[in-house]
Amino acid sequence: MLPQSHASATQTLVLAGGCFWCIEAVFKQVRGVLNVESGYSNGQAARPTYEEVCTGRTGCAEVVKLTYDPERIGARQLLEIFFAVHDPTQLDRQGVDVGTQYRSGIYTTTPEQREAALQLIRELQTEHAFDAPIVTETMPLIHYWSAERHHQDFFKRHPAQGYCLMFAAPKVAKFRRTFAQFAKA
Repeated sequence: MLPQSHASATQTLVLAGGCFWCIEAVFKQVRGVLNVESGYSNGQAARPTYEEVCTGRTGCAEVVKLTYDPERIGARQLLEIFFAVHDPTQLDRQGVDVGTQYRSGIYTTTPEQREAALQLIRELQTEHAFDAPIVTETMPLIHYWSAERHHQDFFKRHPAQGYCLMFAAPKVAKFRRTFAQFAKA
């Protein structure tokens, strides 16, 4: 029997927390996350464009697909970061971004990820970690499509862009303050 390659030991988790530029910017900073890609997920439209998703009629959420090494960071830690950098109590929105495409969602690829998500949500609700109930959708990943090339690495390529300065940069700073032990050097 051949030893399992490092690549086959990776896992995928897909997260929706508002604009994918912000969530992507945070998870690009996380140690153990090997790849972060912006895309669209869990709606009715096949291979939607950004313009189609923005109409709210595709049912798709703006998401980031994380490929991570579970030996270096677990689903639980990724989800703790996720809940710290977005507001899981806002239904179909994040701040100024409004519509079903901006919903809070966790789209799992393993039963263990799903259980970690549900357990963490129960704990956060019991602890009253937020001022309102958590409305994060938690379900298996149904489908995923990559966003257009110009949406990938947006924060890295446009750090001085107004939206990035106002929304993405503070989320990255909060992650680095709160989860310094998981930050890439």
